[in-house]
Amino acid sequence: MAPPGEFTLASRGAKRPGRAENRRPPAPATYPVRTEEDLLTVRHAVRAATVEVGFGLVDQTRVVTAASELARNAYVHGRGGTVTLEYPREPGGRRGLRLVVKDEGPGIADLDAALTDGFTTGGGLGHGLGGARRLMDEFTVRTGPGEGTVVAVTRWTSR
Repeated sequence: MAPPGEFTLASRGAKRPGRAENRRPPAPATYPVRTEEDLLTVRHAVRAATVEVGFGLVDQTRVVTAASELARNAYVHGRGGTVTLEYPREPGGRRGLRLVVKDEGPGIADLDAALTDGFTTGGGLGHGLGGARRLMDEFTVRTGPGEGTVVAVTRWTSR
């Protein structure tokens, strides 16, 4: 308790120095993407994971937005699938969050077109894949006719 005449400010969610940095990363977790409710579950899980990794609010929003776009694509265009959260670390101490989104769809016939802003096969704005690529530090896609699609994206902390 502060002495009379002084006060301390409490902040919600304040990080203790070194707390998250020294802990072992969580085990990967996989979430199904089969229903609208699953999309919400993925969003919440990714938001919690960004906090766990130590991202600031702007990076949290970037990662959650990318996850939402990719999970929705898997649900709408890919006949459902999974989202796996992984927690990579670099030898220098940088931590990251990797999302691996797999679907069971027909694959992406023209990947270059799909990565172009404004391209859409549905009624959306056409920012899904290209937007996710811009929001994350690393982006890879593996797709083929009849093989489904696997998108892996990673965002790294600044240190």
